[in-house]
Amino acid sequence: MLKGFRDFILQGNVVELATAVIIGGAFTAIVTAFSDKIINPLIAAVGGAEGPALSFQIKPNVPETTIDLGAVITAAINFLIVAAIVYFIIIVPMNKLNDLRKRGVPEEEIPPTTEDLLGDIRELLRNQTASAAGPAEGPASSGGPFDPNEPPRH
Repeated sequence: MLKGFRDFILQGNVVELATAVIIGGAFTAIVTAFSDKIINPLIAAVGGAEGPALSFQIKPNVPETTIDLGAVITAAINFLIVAAIVYFIIIVPMNKLNDLRKRGVPEEEIPPTTEDLLGDIRELLRNQTASAAGPAEGPASSGGPFDPNEPPRH
């Protein structure tokens, strides 16, 4: 049971996922600062000075009914930034590394199917029959392994 767990932990996908989570978590502080100091002021410039940018209240003078579209837009931008960074800094290099690893390994040959083998045998028998028949003069006995004019040998 412990061997299976060890194999699972050492699998490439688990390591990649753990790396992505760690890098994504560490990068969140940078993205949050970018959003708070650059994106939010730009969104606030569109809204008014009386409250959060791009927001409105469903019931006047009841702050709990405020719908803040600016916060949703900021969260979506944060998500896209983190996803792009994780993709371009972790996923793309790992895919290239895996491609380089696979280049050195020869591809496994796919064994022929029974139908393929039977088709090859049929073609060989046809060729032997055609060569045993000789030129266009007619059937001639060649004494080959398969001669349709000879009776079977036991």
